[in-house]
Amino acid sequence: MTTVPSLPRPYLLWLAGVQTGLLGDAALYFALGWAASGYGGGAAGLVLTAITVPRTLLVLFGGAVADRYGARPVLLAGDAVMLAATLLLAVAAVRLGTPLWLLVASGAVIGAVDAFHLPASGSMPRRLVPAELLPRALALRQAGGQVSVLLGAPLGGLLVASGGLAGTALADAASFGVVLLVVLRVRPAAGGRPAAGAPTGLLRAAAGALRLALRDRLLRAALLLTGAAAGGLLPVVSLLGPLLARTRGWSAGTAGLLGGAQAAGMLAVAGLVAWRGGLSRPGLGATAGLAVASAGTALLALAPGAATATGAAVLIGLGSGLFASHLGPLVLGSAADSHLSRVQGLLTLVQSTALILANPVLGALADACGPQVPTLVCALATSAAALAAAGSLRGSTVLMRG
Repeated sequence: MTTVPSLPRPYLLWLAGVQTGLLGDAALYFALGWAASGYGGGAAGLVLTAITVPRTLLVLFGGAVADRYGARPVLLAGDAVMLAATLLLAVAAVRLGTPLWLLVASGAVIGAVDAFHLPASGSMPRRLVPAELLPRALALRQAGGQVSVLLGAPLGGLLVASGGLAGTALADAASFGVVLLVVLRVRPAAGGRPAAGAPTGLLRAAAGALRLALRDRLLRAALLLTGAAAGGLLPVVSLLGPLLARTRGWSAGTAGLLGGAQAAGMLAVAGLVAWRGGLSRPGLGATAGLAVASAGTALLALAPGAATATGAAVLIGLGSGLFASHLGPLVLGSAADSHLSRVQGLLTLVQSTALILANPVLGALADACGPQVPTLVCALATSAAALAAAGSLRGSTVLMRG
């Protein structure tokens, strides 16, 4: 019987810290959204936009900073800033309540720090884990992220009910304190130092990620699939699922069950890959996963009843999990050391841009034609993207580049 090698202890320690931070963040996002909803839907959307816009505008610059000065120093700085910011938010909420300007300002700080933190954090598995264990490491991180999403809203509701926005901000500050201590403890054995070479301007370095995407066939295909998954899969259960439920007379509980079923499917695949490892050809796994999720989306659009719709949501989750657990290692494992954080920033940029564009378009199409039409459009778009990228990713393997 073949023994599956264990993941390195520094990575597991770092991951435990990351998951603690994600759970605190999910609770705070719920608290901010809940407080903003008291001012109406437009205000709630404004707070979400305040998070998304700076994250999208600055993420490539944040990746360039992490590649220039090192991922670990950027993580330490970001965690320290968020620790201070959440403590200030708690004090302000006690003294001022929850004025809309405070919620918007908090969202803008979160988005700006995320723009630097996400690319640096996304590059850490490559810095802490050998190439052959990278698929398992990223799958374990994906599974932990899903658990944080599932538990974050209930935890946020409990914290808001007991301590309001101030109490939730204090809890998030405590989580950032834990993360800060973990990052201080963990030191990458290799690849954690700034890239050597002639210095260039940070804006020029950020643009280097775009030039890399234009000339690297594998990265171009990965970005195509990432954009298709973000714009064609993420809105299906969160936006179109509830609209389908309303038009077909299903309950709110059924609409919520669709989201839970998708998360369960993703967890199942991520857990399996974290335990046993991924396919030897991750490009095939990524395209197959997007195709499976596309089939689930089409089934959801045509589902005659709630039971079929729930099964379709599970299928979407299984495909999404297969996609994410194979595309991530392929991109991160093949990226050059000098561009690790910028490549992660580029992926984040594509995801954010696709969501910003897709959500209003799909919502307007649902208003005009009913939710079944945009759901089928999502299925067609993701299946077309899988077919288009299959040739570029066929036979791809995870290979460390120096």
